[in-house]
Amino acid sequence: MPDNNAAAATGARPAEAGPVAHPDTTAKWFLISAICYFFIVGIIAITIAAKFCWPELLGTVPYLSYGRLRPLHVNGMLFGWLLAADMGLAYYIVPRLCGVKLWSEKLGIATAALWNVIILGAVFALMGGYNQGLEYAELPLPLDILVVIAWIMFGINIFGTIMTRRYQQMYVSLWYIMGCILWTAFVYLTGNFATEFTSGVNQANLNWMYVHNAVGLIFTPIGLGIAYYFIPKSSETPLYSHRLSMVGFWALSFVYVWTGAHHMIHGPISQWLQTIAITFSLMLLIPVWAVVYNFFATMKGQWHQLRDNVPLKFLMSGVVFYLLTCFQGPMHSLRSVSAIVSKTDWIPGHAHMAVLGCFSFFAVAGIYYVAPRLWRTQLHSDALANWSFWFIIMGGLGFFVTLWLGGFWQGWQWNNPAIPFIDTVKALQPIWLVRFFSGVMIFLGIVMFAYNIMATVVGRKAYVQ
Repeated sequence: MPDNNAAAATGARPAEAGPVAHPDTTAKWFLISAICYFFIVGIIAITIAAKFCWPELLGTVPYLSYGRLRPLHVNGMLFGWLLAADMGLAYYIVPRLCGVKLWSEKLGIATAALWNVIILGAVFALMGGYNQGLEYAELPLPLDILVVIAWIMFGINIFGTIMTRRYQQMYVSLWYIMGCILWTAFVYLTGNFATEFTSGVNQANLNWMYVHNAVGLIFTPIGLGIAYYFIPKSSETPLYSHRLSMVGFWALSFVYVWTGAHHMIHGPISQWLQTIAITFSLMLLIPVWAVVYNFFATMKGQWHQLRDNVPLKFLMSGVVFYLLTCFQGPMHSLRSVSAIVSKTDWIPGHAHMAVLGCFSFFAVAGIYYVAPRLWRTQLHSDALANWSFWFIIMGGLGFFVTLWLGGFWQGWQWNNPAIPFIDTVKALQPIWLVRFFSGVMIFLGIVMFAYNIMATVVGRKAYVQ
C-alpha cells in the first residue's frame, strides 16, 4: 500500500510553495547554457561517429583528430550538458521543496558564470591537445581546481537553502541532491587529484573507481532526485512510498562506491578486489529495484497520460533505461561475461544508455516541465516536443542495441585466436554505419528539443499554470 503517513509528513507529491517569489535567474542561466552545449557537443558526437565509418575524414586537421574530439565529447556531454542541466534543475527544485528563496541568487549567478568559463576553457585545452590522459579526468589541473571551487559554491548555496527551509521534513529529492554534492566532492577529488600521486595498477584502479562513480555517485543521485520530483509533479500523482525511496537512497550510498574495479576483471589486480567489485555490483540490484518499483507503483492507473504528456514520456522511458542499465552492469561484471564484452563496443553502448537514455532523459523531461514555468509562457510546440522524444529514443535504441550486438560479436572474435584482429575491425563496419545514422537521429531530436526551448524563451505566449 502507499506510504500515506510519510506522504502526509513530507508531502509525497512535492509541493511548490505559492507565497514565495522565486527569481530563478541562476536556474535559467544554467539551463540555457546546458542546452547550448548539448547542441554543440552533439555536432562533435556526429563527427566522431563519422570517423569510425570514414577514417580519413578531417584526418589532416590536428584539432579535429579523434584523440582530441573524443575527450571533448565526453567532458562536454558530462559536464557541459548533463551536470549543468542537473544543477539548473536543482536550483529550481530545492527552493520549492524548502518553501524559501534560493539562499543566494548572486552566488548562483557567479557559479553559472564560472561553470561556463570552465567549459569554454575545456574546449580550448582539449582541442589544443592539453590532456591529463585519464578517462573522464582529461581536464588540465587549473580547470580541475576551478571545478572544485564551482562545486563548493554550488554546495554552499544548496545547503544554505536547505538549512533555512520552512518545512522540517525533507522530501527524498533533497536527500539525493545533498548526497550528490557530498559524493561528487569525494569522487572528483579522487579521480582528478589523488591519481596524480599514484602510478601503474594503483592509478588505474583509482581511475576506474572515479569513472564508474562519476555515473553512480554524481549523475545517478542527482538524476534520481530529479525523477523523484518530476514524476509525481508531471503525473499529478503522489509518490507511492517515501519509505521505499529512502531504502533506495541508503542502499545506493552503501553499495555503489565499491563497484568500479569490475572494469578491471581479468586485469592485473587482486582476485579478492575483483570479487568484492562483482559482489557489490550484484548488490546494486537492491537500490535499483527499490527505485524502479516506486516509480512504477506511482504511475499505477496513470499510464494513459503517456499519450500526451511529453515530460512523462521522457521520465518513464528513462526509468526503463535505468532498469536495463543497472541490470546489464551487474551481469557484465561477472567473470564469464566480462571475458567476452570487456573493452568492446558493448561498453560504450552500456554507458550511453545510462548517460543519454536514462539521466539525459530525466534532464530533458525536467527542462520541458520547468521552461514554461520559469519564463511564464507556454511551450512553443507540443508536437515538436513529441517528435524530439521519438527521434531521440529511436536513435538511442538503434545506437545501444547495435553496439551491444557488435560488442558481443567483437569480443567473441577477440577470444578466437584463429581470427586476425583486422578481420574484427572489418566485421564491425556495418555496426559503425548503423551507429552513425542512429547518432544522426539522436542529434535531430536534440535540435528539435533545443529549438523548442529557445523558441519558448524568445517567443512568449499567454502563460497557463
